[in-house]
Amino acid sequence: MEALVKRIEKFKPFFDKIAANTYLGAIRDGFLTAMPAILFSSVFLLIASIPEIVGITLPTELTVWLNKVYAYTMGIVGLLVSATTARSLAESMNRKMPSGKTINATSIMLASICGFLLLAVTQTEDGFTTAYMGSKGLIAAFLSAFASCNIYRFCALRDITIHMPKEVPGVISQMFRDIFPFSFSVFFCAVIERVMYAGFGITFAEGIITLLQPLFTAADGYLGICLIWGAMAMFWFIGVHGPSIVEPAIAAIIYTNVEANLQLVNAGEHASNVITAGLGNFVGTMGGTGATLVVPFLLMLFAKSKQLKAVGKTSFVPVCFAVNEPLLFGAPSCSTPTSSCRSSSPRWSTSRSSSSSWTCSA
Repeated sequence: MEALVKRIEKFKPFFDKIAANTYLGAIRDGFLTAMPAILFSSVFLLIASIPEIVGITLPTELTVWLNKVYAYTMGIVGLLVSATTARSLAESMNRKMPSGKTINATSIMLASICGFLLLAVTQTEDGFTTAYMGSKGLIAAFLSAFASCNIYRFCALRDITIHMPKEVPGVISQMFRDIFPFSFSVFFCAVIERVMYAGFGITFAEGIITLLQPLFTAADGYLGICLIWGAMAMFWFIGVHGPSIVEPAIAAIIYTNVEANLQLVNAGEHASNVITAGLGNFVGTMGGTGATLVVPFLLMLFAKSKQLKAVGKTSFVPVCFAVNEPLLFGAPSCSTPTSSCRSSSPRWSTSRSSSSSWTCSA
């Protein structure tokens, strides 16, 4: 076992770099920023769906209204995430920009939204389609956000802008500074949209979903569940924040499956897509990575150590909301399974071992 741990820990620097990647961090933070809209829409979905399960039929007008609220929140999550991801990435880039060079995060949000609409929306005779403005358009949202941020960064570093006299108010001066990067960003997405439509007759968002559908299907099963949530636990095992690496990679899958399940239920069919946000929250990681919901209660009820009882008391509330970092980092664990660690009254030292775990002695 120790040999396996040492072999895995050799890759820790590489995994640390992945966890610190600004693009993955932007996806994670972008989703967290958009999470209020997702949670808000889920409430209306539950109100519309649960009564039918118990045999209660809601008035048609009420059901239509509830579904409308859901459609205009969760149904445009791709649009929201394109803006929040772009802002998060812009803020990360600004921290690494040279002195005097900055990226306008608000302008980037607007450019990313415009780019996303070009990549995901199709015009019709009556207006435009919104089928890919939700979770199906997440890949397009990421592309628009990443492209906009890099183009703005390129223009800022090379001073490709319109300079105004100092007497011009700051807001107006900033507007002129953003004209070139905004135009280049939107034009970049417009070119991709034109090439995609000319070559395949579909939008970029639809093409990406079609291309990745076999991957979604292959991952949607017991093997996918084991790999995804097992990987989160494995990264934690070697001291890397597992969700920071895994969740951005599966975001498109889990939220696309949520929307697909809703369409199946509305059509009177069984919601057959397994890998969703609900599965992760209530099955795969109930109480946080490793499904630790019961652990704080075991510590409070059965642990003889005062320290373990204290860890249980301080961590059970956040663990109930799937935040188990206080438990993972607060509960001591033996670095080696020696006989001294199995003593009935261990004394836990405050020194850290090389593997970042607590050590104990009899």
